[in-house]
Amino acid sequence: MSLKDMLDSLPIPIVQAPMAGSSPPAMTRAVCEAGGLGFLALAPTPPDEIEAVVAAFQEQTSAPFGVNLQMAPDADPDPAEVAAALERLRPWYEAVGLEPPTPPNRYSFDFKAQLAALTRAAPPVASFTFGVLTRGEVEALKDAGTYVVGTATTVAEARAWAEAGADGIFAQGLEAGGHRGTFLKPVQESLVGTLALVATVRAAVDLPVIAAGGIMDGRGVAAVLALGASAAGMGSAFLLSEESLMGPVWRKAVAEASDDPTALTRAFTGRHARGVENRFMREMKAVEDEVPAYPVQYRLSQPLRAAAEKAGDPGAMPLWAGQGIRLARTGSAGDLVRQWWNEAREAAAELSARTRGGPGGAAGIETDPEAGC
Repeated sequence: MSLKDMLDSLPIPIVQAPMAGSSPPAMTRAVCEAGGLGFLALAPTPPDEIEAVVAAFQEQTSAPFGVNLQMAPDADPDPAEVAAALERLRPWYEAVGLEPPTPPNRYSFDFKAQLAALTRAAPPVASFTFGVLTRGEVEALKDAGTYVVGTATTVAEARAWAEAGADGIFAQGLEAGGHRGTFLKPVQESLVGTLALVATVRAAVDLPVIAAGGIMDGRGVAAVLALGASAAGMGSAFLLSEESLMGPVWRKAVAEASDDPTALTRAFTGRHARGVENRFMREMKAVEDEVPAYPVQYRLSQPLRAAAEKAGDPGAMPLWAGQGIRLARTGSAGDLVRQWWNEAREAAAELSARTRGGPGGAAGIETDPEAGC
């Protein structure tokens, strides 16, 4: 069976996007049991714990599921760059009653060790963000029985994953919340909308596509399926679910979001990400290009983010969310998946009724090809 066969066999072709910090195993399990495909976000998991986490989850469900890792680079920043970054953050730390932290000995887990552990764990599906694996790494995963899905924000990135031997593409449109998966060109040159990205990736590579970015309800699901996606990836749509790990400050910001509240920033982590715009994003905008690249800035700002959340200050912590966040709903993750699928089927039926009747347009309407508008 291929990845496409597996996606086609899902009772509901909805994929819960991995969201480190807000999508716990309980959410993943609820989505899988509802008939979708849930993902575990294991980027924050130490390599020596990955196999146990995957094994424990496999005992909880017989349904297929996925695991995601972020391809964080090994960071060895210049001490002067780190010192400058901490001085830049000093006023923010002092505002929450803290001194800037001492630079850590290590800025992220060893990705190669995480990948080796994940390969041994052999989950049904593994997705990767921030880069592309080598063909050998992809083959090792596939030999272990794991389908490999690469995150792409452009056609070129999708081609890179196809050349590496991936089984499918997670097409991340510019509307998506959280970190951008861009890895070939600067983010500003890789901001392609979900609809255009799905259509062009489908035309460029012969791989199943999971469409992600701005899909918040059943009509969005129906739209990307109509474009040829094998499934709709939804992340921000789950943020207000009962299973979400969002803290009260983040949850309140999402629940009260205005119609167009999000923006991209790299000020929090050193990598562009989309969230509800706040004071930190606005005031750091002029210098955000100067902050160290991910994961250095991510670690240097970590205590600040935690302190701001503890203090209930939404202005100094990331409030990750996609462009359609105004449409987020409450409810259990499983119930939401079923609701969205019912809506998608209703939308498909409405479209079928509207287009029935062939070249004449809507059902029962005759057109004169020589007539004007």
